Amino acid sequence: MSAALQSLMRDVPPARPGAPLFGGLIAFIGIGAAGAAAFVVLSTALIWLGTGFADWIVNAACYAGLIVPIYLLHRRYSFDSDAPHGQALPRYMAVQGMALVLAALFSFVVHGVLDMPTLPASMLVIALTSGVNFMVLRSWAFARSHWGQTVPA
Repeated sequence: MSAALQSLMRDVPPARPGAPLFGGLIAFIGIGAAGAAAFVVLSTALIWLGTGFADWIVNAACYAGLIVPIYLLHRRYSFDSDAPHGQALPRYMAVQGMALVLAALFSFVVHGVLDMPTLPASMLVIALTSGVNFMVLRSWAFARSHWGQTVPA
């Protein structure tokens, strides 16, 4: 190609492929399960050690201490996101707040309205809340930073 013709062509940055849906979902479930297990082990160990703090404070501190590591794991492995932390972390926190409200709403429906037994109701609440979380995190909190950017002509 001639230099004159090539100079008229615009530079288009190589597009990163989207995070794979199935692989991302498997990572999301694995990281979520590992985070839940880490929370149980950490909070149980700290309560067992007798820190002098009330059990509910220890639980809350353990949960809070796991937020950023779980966020980082999801950002890297579940969503392969290049969104800046200044955008993704506040959005992640907002989604976690939304998840708390959704879990309460789903719990009200399956326990109060449908009167399901505890174990299947809890499993359904977890599945519904996690499913909504995954989709919102994928499409909003960890959305790729180059999506929606225009390339000059």
